[in-house]
Amino acid sequence: MSEPRSGQREQGRYGFEAFDCAPALRLEAHERVSTLHIDNLNRRAEKLEALVEKLEKRLWLGVYGVVAVILGQAFQSIVTAVPLVGLP
Repeated sequence: MSEPRSGQREQGRYGFEAFDCAPALRLEAHERVSTLHIDNLNRRAEKLEALVEKLEKRLWLGVYGVVAVILGQAFQSIVTAVPLVGLP
């Protein structure tokens, strides 16, 4: 008989080599793939959140711009409608 290889695998019982069962290996592989999928989904969600924040900033900038134009026109019409009192 051949001698057991030391250093490659742990010895289970005397005379038998330790082994990995196929269902456990499939389960571990599935867990690794699931972890990768979840990490990828989290990364995509973070990117979408960043894009939504940028879009929201642009939207508010546009709203403030429109309000500024309306207030500027209102102020200009008030200034032109009121006669200047006390000027020669």
